[in-house]
Amino acid sequence: MKISMVSEHASPLAALGGVDAGGQNVHVAELSLALARRGHEVTVYTRRDDAALPDRVRTDPLLEVVHVTAGPAHNVPKDQLLPYMAEFATGIVADWGEDPPDIVHGHFWMSGLAALDAARQARTAGRQVQVIQTFHALGSVKRRHQGAEDTSPSERLMLETMVGRSADRVIATCSDEVFELKALGVPVGQISIAPCGVDLDLFMPRGPVESRGRAHRIVSVGRLVPRKGMDLVIRALRELADLGRTDVELVIVGGAGNAVRLEEDPEARRLLALAADLGVSDRVVLRGQVSRAEMPAVLRSADAVVCAPWYEPFGIVPLEAMACGVPVVAAAVGGLVDTVVDGTTGLHVPPEDPAALAAAIERVVADPDWGRRLGDDGYRRVRARYSWSRIAADTEKAYQSALGAAAPAERATARRSAARRLESTGGRAL
Repeated sequence: MKISMVSEHASPLAALGGVDAGGQNVHVAELSLALARRGHEVTVYTRRDDAALPDRVRTDPLLEVVHVTAGPAHNVPKDQLLPYMAEFATGIVADWGEDPPDIVHGHFWMSGLAALDAARQARTAGRQVQVIQTFHALGSVKRRHQGAEDTSPSERLMLETMVGRSADRVIATCSDEVFELKALGVPVGQISIAPCGVDLDLFMPRGPVESRGRAHRIVSVGRLVPRKGMDLVIRALRELADLGRTDVELVIVGGAGNAVRLEEDPEARRLLALAADLGVSDRVVLRGQVSRAEMPAVLRSADAVVCAPWYEPFGIVPLEAMACGVPVVAAAVGGLVDTVVDGTTGLHVPPEDPAALAAAIERVVADPDWGRRLGDDGYRRVRARYSWSRIAADTEKAYQSALGAAAPAERATARRSAARRLESTGGRAL
């Protein structure tokens, strides 16, 4: 198959840990590589956010990343990228030329707009391209949890719904997302499930272990944005201290740069101020970005990896922790309910509950033998279910379903309606 991946803000080549660089970047990079290794020709299209970037970067004999000029050639927050999706789609079609792909796979809702637009242009030229969509996060869920603090464009919910209903197939990353997609009106027969995966050659129980500063360590990894719940883990540290447990340090990995640059990050400053107010500053370390190569050693150093987001469409960090043989304490939200098996590979806690987090951490820290058993079971689970080769095979099946099914008349009608609606907004994504 010839496959075009579209990932407007999440380049597979980007450094992780910034505000708009995280799990989606890893997902696109690893899935694309795994599909290439299955013999497919894969091109990833991402927006040029630096004038010095080369037009094309080949990372594997069958995998290439193409930087498309769409809007200014510098970093633009993803919530401000919608006006450039028409130009992005035009650049993708220009690169296709006379040889369009069999599949165009949009990652995130704005990429879905560009993918639908590019496929429409190809069909106008008499070539059929099937559109697959993975949302990674849904605006309806974000709005539910963030309310007035949601910075998404006002058009997101309407356009996202249109993308879901118009794509030939939608790939959900967890069972919870299937219910959300059904609520948007996406036909259940058009939904497949292919979760995120983990690099089992990099993340494994054996290997270097970073030294600790205290007897016990918990680690949280993620972008420094409020919804990731890093403040909840700091509050849990205070709860642990009140229980007499003062020998636990918290290492937070993520942010826009190294520990020095974190001083410029408002969320980092908020977290450090909270730690000071709670009297746990001596037990909280903000590490900033950590390279992928160094991350396994950090994870292996932990008694538990703690994931406490308000909501989480999937979450790659728990898989990476389990692959390293480390138990996970996770909020029972979104994809974390699927990946972490409560009492077997880690513990579930109610969301936004520092006391419950503290109690779960204490259970793991107080019984190291049980913690090791949780870690061992987590390792076996990711080996069996979450290798990228397995995820690529699941994704390939979704592609084959789309290619094997003739698009019914109502889907063509939906696309025409979607095109008219987009044109009515000034052609911002056409």
